[in-house]
Amino acid sequence: MRVLVTGARGMLGSVLLPRLREKYQAWGVDQEDFDIVDGSAVVRAVCDLRPEFVFHLAAYTDVDGCEANPLKAEQVNALGTRNVARACAEVGAGMLYISSDYVFDGWGRRPYREADCPHPLSAYGLAKLRGERDVQALVARHIIVRSSWLYGPGGKNFVATILKLAKERTELRVVSDQRGSPTYTRHLSQKLVELFAHGSTGVFHVTGSGECSWFELAAAILQSGGYPQVRVVPITTQESGRLARRPAFSVLENGRLAESELAPLPPWTQGLTEYLREIQA
Repeated sequence: MRVLVTGARGMLGSVLLPRLREKYQAWGVDQEDFDIVDGSAVVRAVCDLRPEFVFHLAAYTDVDGCEANPLKAEQVNALGTRNVARACAEVGAGMLYISSDYVFDGWGRRPYREADCPHPLSAYGLAKLRGERDVQALVARHIIVRSSWLYGPGGKNFVATILKLAKERTELRVVSDQRGSPTYTRHLSQKLVELFAHGSTGVFHVTGSGECSWFELAAAILQSGGYPQVRVVPITTQESGRLARRPAFSVLENGRLAESELAPLPPWTQGLTEYLREIQA
């Protein structure tokens, strides 16, 4: 089986590609190889490699950056995804697309199900949703995976940022009125491979089990990461001054995983422990 991973040097791609290579003939490409915004370049690359399946991870993930530059968000996350989907259709390949909890508005108080109606609040969420719809329209065999609050080796993430700041400060101010499910990329990558191997299709929510606020996550990072002396102060989203609007409650119910008899991801606390052990080794 020939598979291709876009965004292969990113935080998720860098752990997914080696896992795929354990069982499949897998290639990884990133922005140095071609620009996904260039439709012709995407088609040429995919037609040259002729994969049977594409894991599309390449994205512009800076949420505030997307809000400041919505055109770039649209070009990379929507148009870029459409280009990859068209190329997959051209060669008859299946496609897995990584989406986000930010396609929801967070106004509810129960975990979002796969069938719930999206309503993004930000340019990032809107572009990711448009990407979802193009994949659904253009690729016969598609898997759309919505995940959330990713952290892991090989990329910028909240856990690494908190640890860096803990070395520099005695007090951290962290938002306490947004709730979600932190997800370790090594756990997520394993489930992506399982979904692919299982022959799954459609939309899946795949996140670390359990939920917390950013404040609670920061406190757990400091305690487990060896900085219990650093004080973490809860603040509101409004006080944080971030540009993009974010959902206050973006916990995702992993219902279709259960229906498919695929095990849920481990608790986010376990993922955090494993990640901290990895980076401290």
